[in-house]
Amino acid sequence: MSSERARRGLLLVVSSPSGAGKTSLSRRLVADNPSLDLSISVTTRAPRPGEAHGREYDFVDRAVFDSMVDENAFMEWAEVHEHRYGTPGVPVVLAVSAGQDVLFDIDWQGAAAIAAAAPEEVVRVFILPPSMADLARRLHARAQDAEDVIERRLKRAYGEIEHWTEYDYVIVNEDFDAAYAELAHIYRAERLKRVRNPGLAPFVAGLLAERL
Repeated sequence: MSSERARRGLLLVVSSPSGAGKTSLSRRLVADNPSLDLSISVTTRAPRPGEAHGREYDFVDRAVFDSMVDENAFMEWAEVHEHRYGTPGVPVVLAVSAGQDVLFDIDWQGAAAIAAAAPEEVVRVFILPPSMADLARRLHARAQDAEDVIERRLKRAYGEIEHWTEYDYVIVNEDFDAAYAELAHIYRAERLKRVRNPGLAPFVAGLLAERL
C-alpha cells in the first residue's frame, strides 16, 4: 500500500514580510496534514500575547542562544527585527530521514541557508501582500506591536520582498482561503514528485513483473 512505500521527507519553507500571512497559512497547513511537522524555531524575542513556549517558538535569552550557535546546534540562524531566530538541526534531520515533512515559517535569510544545506529536499514558497497599504493595515489590525515596531517592519518589508525571485512558488495573499488552497496544492504536488518517492521503484518493478 502507498502508505508503506519508502519516501523522502521534504522541507517546505514559507516566507513573507511580517503581516502578509505566512504564519496563519503555515499553521493551517500543518493542522490539516499529519504528514507535515512544524519546525519550532528558537528565538530571543519575548512571547507575544497568546504565544506559548514550545508551540510557536522556544523562547530563550541571548546567552542560551549564543551557546547553541557555538555548539553548531542550528541548521540556520539570523537576526531579524533586533532579535535572533534559529532552526535546530537535529529534529529536522531525524524527521526527513523518517520520511516526515517539515514546514519552516522563516524569513528569506533562513530560507537561503536551508536551501544551501539541503537543496534536494527544500521547496520554497513566498507569500506576498496584495498591496503595501494592505500590509500596513494588517500589522495595525493585529495589535501585537508598538507603533515604532510596526514602522520598522514596514520599512523592512521592501527589502524582504526583493528576494521573491529566490523562491520556487509565489502566492499573493489577497484572499486567505484562496491563498491557502494554492499552498495546499503546492505541498501535495511536491509530495508526489518521483524523486521523493524511492519506494515506487520496487512497486513499479513488481507491476512490470506481473503477467496476466
